[in-house]
Amino acid sequence: MSNAFVGLEPALLWKHFEALTSTPRPSKKEEKVVALVRAWAQAKGFVFESDEAGNALVRVPATPGCEAIPALALQGHLDMVAEKNKDKVFDFDTQGLQVVRDGDLLKADGTTLGADNGIGVAMAMALCEEKDLRHGPLELIFTIDEETGLT
Repeated sequence: MSNAFVGLEPALLWKHFEALTSTPRPSKKEEKVVALVRAWAQAKGFVFESDEAGNALVRVPATPGCEAIPALALQGHLDMVAEKNKDKVFDFDTQGLQVVRDGDLLKADGTTLGADNGIGVAMAMALCEEKDLRHGPLELIFTIDEETGLT
C-alpha cells in the first residue's frame, strides 16, 4: 500500500480503493479499470461478464448455507470525472492518481479523487472478500461512462 492508505481500516476496502485510484479510468476510457475488475473476479473464481458497451457484471456465489437467499445486486460506476488544477501536469489516460493523506482526509494531488463512485466499487469488491460475512448470491454491476453519458 502507498503511504496514504497505510493503516486505514477496513483494510480490504482501502486495498481496493487504492487499486482503483492507481488505475486510469476517465469516462469513455474505462478499458483499464474493466480489465482490473475482470482480473480480480477471475482470481477469486467469480463469473465475469461484460456487454458490448463495456459494462461489467460479476457473479459471486452465496456463502455455504445461504444459497436459497435471493440474489442481491450492488451497483457502482467505474469511470471518474477527469479534472485537474490548471498548473497540474497530469494525463488521466495513462497515470494513476497521486493520493495523499491530510489528517483524516484522503485527497488527490491536483486532480479529482474519483471517490464518486470508486468508493462504492471498492466497497462491493471488499464485501465479496470478507471472510466473516455470510451472504446469498451477489451480482456486482459495474457500469461505465456514468459521468458523461450513461452508456
